[in-house]
This record gives sequence, C-alpha cells and structure tokens, in this order.
Amino acid sequence: MAGTARFLWREPLVHFVLLGALIFGADAVLRPPPKDDKMITVSKAMRQSFIDNFDEDKSRTPSDAEMEKMIESWVASEILYREGKALGVDRGDDMIRDRVAFKLQLLIFDQIRVPQPTEDQLRAWFADNHGRFDEQERVGFYLTPPTDEMTAQRQLVEIEGQHESEDLQKQTRAILGRPVASLAASFGEGFRDALLALPLGQWKMLQSKDGWHVVRLDSRRAGVLANLDNVRDEAVRLWLTDETRKRAWEAVSRLKAGYTVRYEQ
Repeated sequence: MAGTARFLWREPLVHFVLLGALIFGADAVLRPPPKDDKMITVSKAMRQSFIDNFDEDKSRTPSDAEMEKMIESWVASEILYREGKALGVDRGDDMIRDRVAFKLQLLIFDQIRVPQPTEDQLRAWFADNHGRFDEQERVGFYLTPPTDEMTAQRQLVEIEGQHESEDLQKQTRAILGRPVASLAASFGEGFRDALLALPLGQWKMLQSKDGWHVVRLDSRRAGVLANLDNVRDEAVRLWLTDETRKRAWEAVSRLKAGYTVRYEQ
C-alpha cells in the first residue's frame, strides 16, 4: 500500500486529487461521484452550435476533422471543469464553466516541467515544423471589387485606356506582400493559380470565388527556407511550448479515461 501511494504521488494528476483531498476533505475523494458525473453528452444541439459559430461569414462549414477537434476541445474543457469542481477551485468564485476549467488547466501547466531539448529532438521537431520559420512566397497585386464578367470586361477596357471612373479607382485595392499560401482560402484555387501565371505589370481579368476582377500582378517574392542555426533560440522556445502543451493534453487524456462520452444520434 505504501509503495502504491509513493507511485501515485509522482503522478501529477493524482497529485491534484490528493491535494484536493487534503484541502477539502478526504471524504470528497473517497466517496464515488454519482454516475452522471462521469457521463459527458455531446448533444446534437451542441454540434449544431459548433457549426453555426465556426465561420463568422458563414462561407463554409467545418470539416469532419475540424468538427472532431472542436468536440475534443469541448470535452476536455468539460472534464477540466468537473475535475476543478471536485477540487473546489470554484469555491467563493461565481464563474462560468470555462473559468473553472481554466483554473485547473493552470494547475496542470504549473506541474509540468519540460527540460531543454536535445539536439536530435530539436532537429527532428524543426524538420516537421520548419514552415513556421520559413519566409513565405509573397505577391503584391491590385484588385477591383468582384462583379459580373461583362462589367469586368468594361472595367478592363477603361483601365487600359486610363479613363476608369474615380469610384473604381477608389475601390481598387492594393494588396501588398500577401502570402501565396493564403490566396486560395480568400479567392479560390483557380484565382491563385491564374494570378501566379500573370506577367508583372499587366491588367487582366480573373475570376475568384466571389466574382470577376480586374487584376494587375505587381510583385512576386520567392520563399526562403529557414535554417535552424539562424532561428535556434525561437525554435527552442516554441519546442518547449509545444512539448508543454502536449504533456498537458496527455494529462487531460488520462483524466478523460475516467469518463464516458455519449454522443446523441
């Protein structure tokens, strides 16, 4: 029994439970919670709320992977809330569920100590995450507001003849240093590919997902791959952050093992 207790004391999440028992009374830990306290229900209404709030512009719905991630985050938050309530971290504090969950999250993060990465660990992590440090390929271009094809054709003639209206001049946007990787989400893949194929300095008609535009590609800067030696300090900082989050999530997953998650059909 003593050996088991020493083993449990080295486990951070069990440490929280034991600490809660000391502070708020062993009875709260030893007495099993009601069965419903270990049942989490992801309702159809809740899934619909994730869909409704996913995109402010309502231009798309979440993918299956994105929906799963949102549900997992909510389930983790609910677990943290219940565990936090069990430890009494909400006492004297009339806050909502997320506030209580955040308090326990802070406790978990406070218990995690991540050592500096070895050179092999850092290089392996950097190989998977170098995109966070690379200088992205960027373009600069002018773009008229979306419209129908015939209007765009008329605007192109006006712009080429340098007698476009003052309103069109004011509405034409200058987009400077835009990462190429972000173009498809905003304008569509076809627009991105056509824009990159344009010669510099020439006005052309292009179709985006919102309509037709008159576009002029003004600049294009190639991306640059990052070198670990040039960003080592930042890489170490982000590695430590990622590793801390990973271990915190593993801790939440161990808590989750004590719960049953029920999905309404």
